[in-house]
Amino acid sequence: MKIILISRRHGGSRSIELNRWSRALLSLCCLGLPLGLAASGYLVGQESGVRAQGGGAATPAARPQAGGHDLPLTGRQVQALTLNLAELEARMTRLDALGQHLTAIAGLEEGEFDFSEPPALGGPMAQDDSFRRAGGGLGGNVGRFAAQLADRERQLELLESLLENRKLERQASPSGLPVKKGYLSSRYGWRTDPITGEQTMHAGVDVAGRRGSEVVATASGVVTWAGRDAGYGNLVEISHSDDLVTRYAHNKENLVQAGDIVRKGETIALMGSSGRATGSHVHFEIYKNGRSVDPSSYVARTHP
Repeated sequence: MKIILISRRHGGSRSIELNRWSRALLSLCCLGLPLGLAASGYLVGQESGVRAQGGGAATPAARPQAGGHDLPLTGRQVQALTLNLAELEARMTRLDALGQHLTAIAGLEEGEFDFSEPPALGGPMAQDDSFRRAGGGLGGNVGRFAAQLADRERQLELLESLLENRKLERQASPSGLPVKKGYLSSRYGWRTDPITGEQTMHAGVDVAGRRGSEVVATASGVVTWAGRDAGYGNLVEISHSDDLVTRYAHNKENLVQAGDIVRKGETIALMGSSGRATGSHVHFEIYKNGRSVDPSSYVARTHP
C-alpha cells in the first residue's frame, strides 16, 4: 500500500510504502478514535443526567437510615393511618360519653370512674432509642390511641360488672308493697287485736286489696315454706341474702312450692282471707337474722 504526500508550497510529491503491520495500525487508529470519542460522550451525558435529577447526590428515599426504622411513609400509608386515627378518636369519644352516663346512673363516688379525664399513666423512660423512634409520628399516635381505647374498654367492663352486682343486690333486697294493687291497712307494732279487742304485738303490716288479686315477691330469693298454718292461713316464706326472710300470709291460694326460686315482682300467691283474718288482705312480715323488723322502711323503698 502506498501513501502519496503532496506539498502545496513546492508542488512536489512524495510516496510512502506501507507494509502489512503499518496498514493494520493505521486502520486501528482510524476506527478506534471515533468509537472512543462516542463512548466518552455517552458516559459524560449519563453522569450529567443523574446530577440534574438528584442534585449531585442520592435521594433520601434511596438512602436507608441507620437501623432501618425511619423510612418515609408513602401517601397511601399516611392516608390509611389518618383514617385509623380518626376512627379511634370517634370510638374514644363514644366510649367516654357512655362511661360518664353509666357512672352517673350508678351513682359512683367522684373520681372512682372519671371518664372526663385521661387515664393516669406512668413508667420509666425507655433507654433504647429505637423505642422512642417507634412511638413517634403518625403511627405512634395510632398506637397510643389504641392503648387508650383498650383502657376505656376495660373500665367499662369493670363498670358493667359493678352495675350488675348492684342490680343483683337490689333484686335480693325487699322493697315496695307485696301486691300489684292494694293499700296499707295496718302498721307494725302494738295495736288492738281486730278479733279479741286486746292489745297485741302486730309483727308485720297488712295490705288490703281485692280478693284474688296478685301477691308478689318483694325480692328475689328461694321459697323455704309454702303451706297452711292455723294463724297465718296459706303462707309463703322466702329466704333472701343478708339473712333476710319475708312472709306472705292469709293467701287464697299459694302459687309456688318450697324450693322454688322466685324473682322480684313475680306472682307467688293470690290474695285472700285464710287463717285469722277479717277480710281480704296480705299480712307481710320481714325477719332479719331471725328477728322480726318493721317492714315499713322496706316498703318505702322504690328499687326497680
